[in-house]
Amino acid sequence: METPWFAKRPVSAVRPGDHAWLAYSGAAERDAVIGPFVREGLQTNEKVVYVTDLPPESLPGLTPAPRPGVRAGDPADADPQADLRAGLAAYTRTGQLRVIARRDACLDRDGGFEPAKMLDTLSREVEAAFGQGFRAVRLTTDHSWVLNGPEAAGLRRMLGCEHRVGDAVSPSTMAMAICQVDRRACPRDQLVALRDTHEVLVEVNPEFDDGILKIVRTFEPNGLRVEGELDAARHAVFAEKLAQVSTARRRVHLDFSRLGFIDLGGLGLLAQHATRLHADEALVLDHLPPDVENVIEMVGWHRLPGLTRGGDGLPETEDVL
Repeated sequence: METPWFAKRPVSAVRPGDHAWLAYSGAAERDAVIGPFVREGLQTNEKVVYVTDLPPESLPGLTPAPRPGVRAGDPADADPQADLRAGLAAYTRTGQLRVIARRDACLDRDGGFEPAKMLDTLSREVEAAFGQGFRAVRLTTDHSWVLNGPEAAGLRRMLGCEHRVGDAVSPSTMAMAICQVDRRACPRDQLVALRDTHEVLVEVNPEFDDGILKIVRTFEPNGLRVEGELDAARHAVFAEKLAQVSTARRRVHLDFSRLGFIDLGGLGLLAQHATRLHADEALVLDHLPPDVENVIEMVGWHRLPGLTRGGDGLPETEDVL
């Protein structure tokens, strides 16, 4: 059996012709990918088509954060919500944002998922966008609800839909799509089967990337993936990102599977961070390259409270991003 080939892209690098896959672990990861996908389309001359029963102001990643000192829902927090609704209403009036209810986009008369209707809907929106003068069309929907029905029927419909959407999007010079699925909605083998109908795996934009060091937020498990080389010139940004991801009083995992080099100063930062953690927290070092692990053991930092060796091999969610 052939091993599928995938391009992996941060969301801001998705481009026309990409039929992309997002298996998310929770709302935070979904919002961190889909929010930029929608916002960046609206900020440029691109049309955004979202098949969902949510109102525009509740689309993932678009809800404004409360202002400092103001709780969400308080009267003082009304302005950001009103501004968001007004802005999205303007995009809706011009046709740049199309939020289409499921019943109109992809449900048959009995309320079941109808792949052919979904394909017709997306094709119609792409054709309309060309006539409206948009330079590209961004398509997205969350298919998790389809998999909550009868297991075999839901998976068959999904696979049929994904193959047909891929056939329509991949040769396009105008359309790009992200298909969303909550990875908890179905067993792993179904996730893999659905993933295999896509050629692009999409993930969050890097927290930092200067071509030498890349730092990417991870959600399952909570933490950071550190790629490339961590040297003295990049200690400050690494410390900043590590502090930001450590504010929730949870274990923080550092995925070092793609780390090529870390200097003693970088290892010292890990040790310092671990000593400041509360008793119920830990800094977990996953997928350590052998040379890095040897240095840690040589200097004895692995014995520090709060610094824990994690898993080996590839991250377990690597193949179903």
